[in-house]
Amino acid sequence: MSLSGKTLFITGASRGIGRAIALRAARDGANIAVVAKSGVPNPKLPGTIHSVAAEVEAAGGQALALQCDIREEDQVRAAVAATVDAFGGLDILVNNASAIWLRGALDTPMKRFDLMQEVNARGSFLCAQACLPHLLEAPNPHVLTLAPPPSLDPKWWGPHTAYTLAKMGMSFVTLGLAAEFGPRGVAINALWPRTLIATDALNMIPGVDTANARTPAIMGDAAHAVLTRPAEGFSGRFLIDDEVLAEAGVEDFDVYAVDPGKPLLPDLFLD
Repeated sequence: MSLSGKTLFITGASRGIGRAIALRAARDGANIAVVAKSGVPNPKLPGTIHSVAAEVEAAGGQALALQCDIREEDQVRAAVAATVDAFGGLDILVNNASAIWLRGALDTPMKRFDLMQEVNARGSFLCAQACLPHLLEAPNPHVLTLAPPPSLDPKWWGPHTAYTLAKMGMSFVTLGLAAEFGPRGVAINALWPRTLIATDALNMIPGVDTANARTPAIMGDAAHAVLTRPAEGFSGRFLIDDEVLAEAGVEDFDVYAVDPGKPLLPDLFLD
């Protein structure tokens, strides 16, 4: 159950959940394409592709820092080609990059609407399209997208239609690609956290304290458990982090809590 020698293309990998997935794979000795727009330090947001690449190598993996805006087709295809050239192939795509804006329709600028659609659903589709020719040649290929179980419940749509549309778009891309490529041996699945995760995106939710969240490490460990499974016959699943880990034998989830004494808040799109 190891990712040793596997090559992962991880979008949005300069911080948060993407970084956690990269570092967990690095501990196995994996090759990581650290893909994100963050090429230079941002005073408001910690982490760059270069800082995470250094962390990956310190953890035991091999890293390739790739500055890439997944809205741009040429950049995505060039990043995938660079990954294959550097590591000799591609085994896993992790669609982690995502944009968020939790406002109602009248408070959503169309520029923000377009950004979310282009990054979330279109970006996930584009990255999959660019990676799949190589994944189809891999011995145990996976595409893992950070997306929730599909839902048409109005309670998730009314407060922030634009974001829900963009995020569910990633879920529906997962459904479609799983139906098309699952029978060809590619495991195409989605992973979503049970609780809020203490990332910079959490600051977009008014009144939420990171003390009521889990750390990104739980998603790193859950993704590892998914990506080490045999790909054949394992596709089209909408997986929840603590369920994945419980199935893998994890019993103590307090280690993932930012503050084990505080109640955890559920993430969006889960009842």
